[in-house]
Amino acid sequence: MANTYEMFSVRVTAVEQATPQIKRFTLARADGLPMPAFTGGSHVIVKMADGLSNAYSLMSDPRDLSHYQIGVRLEEQSKGGSAFMHQQVKVGSELTISTPNNLFALDPKAGRHVMIAGGIGITPFLSQLHELETGAVPYELHYAFRSPEHGAFHAELAEGPHAGKVRFYIDSEERRLDLAALFASLEANDHVYVCGPKPLIDAVIEDAKKAGIADAHVHFEQFAAAPASGGAFTLVLGRSGRELRVEEGMTIIQAIENVKAATVDCLCREGVCGTCETRILEGEVEHFDQYLSDEEKASQQTLMLCVSRARGERLVIDL
Repeated sequence: MANTYEMFSVRVTAVEQATPQIKRFTLARADGLPMPAFTGGSHVIVKMADGLSNAYSLMSDPRDLSHYQIGVRLEEQSKGGSAFMHQQVKVGSELTISTPNNLFALDPKAGRHVMIAGGIGITPFLSQLHELETGAVPYELHYAFRSPEHGAFHAELAEGPHAGKVRFYIDSEERRLDLAALFASLEANDHVYVCGPKPLIDAVIEDAKKAGIADAHVHFEQFAAAPASGGAFTLVLGRSGRELRVEEGMTIIQAIENVKAATVDCLCREGVCGTCETRILEGEVEHFDQYLSDEEKASQQTLMLCVSRARGERLVIDL
């Protein structure tokens, strides 16, 4: 059931403006101890002021636990988290973060790792590249961004130890990634990983299917809550019998919190942390989280209150 995280305090030791919209933050433990171990592709939940919290990929070297690094893009329609990080967090600021969790790990069975990044989606791959440096498994990174000034960490990738493994695709220079051609060159045991805007992720998934790539060989991550799409429905809290109306455009957790019907822990509100996982008692749901596996989603046993929605007119949950 619901995941639990150990939370601990960190101090911001460096802030770098990587692009006009992206900042890199370096975090170290306030108590001076090493950071908890992590693997490439891991994320942490960052808790901020006013109850805000967001999930961010760790982009630093998993072999160096003196600090973590995260990249934060200032979102145009920010719920407040990215604006807080960009406008209020400075060197010396203290934040509370979770222990790492990994929903985007490299598959150890892959014959080759083919990584596709769009914009801020580059961040989880940076930690994975550190892991791949000393390994024997071939890998390549395809990194797409709008224009040169928006290519976060481009220089590090172009000049670093992975330079020969990275290809850049810049929209403003008419250099576009041809997914069909890329997938046509893959072998049966190659694995594809994509992180970035939803249109890129959708295109990779669709083109991989067309190319006959097994679903299990395509991995994706996107830290953005799915829109609360779909019609209104009745939500029943099974323990009390209380009925609530979840309107179109509203999440289940918002409906619960609006009338203080129950207390629910939810760190990320984006379907990645697992803290709001709740049992389904009656009805079926549409899952928009990245926490549950495909098999767990199909079983219709639990849901994430922050992003899931009812498939029918009525849903009963164990609250």
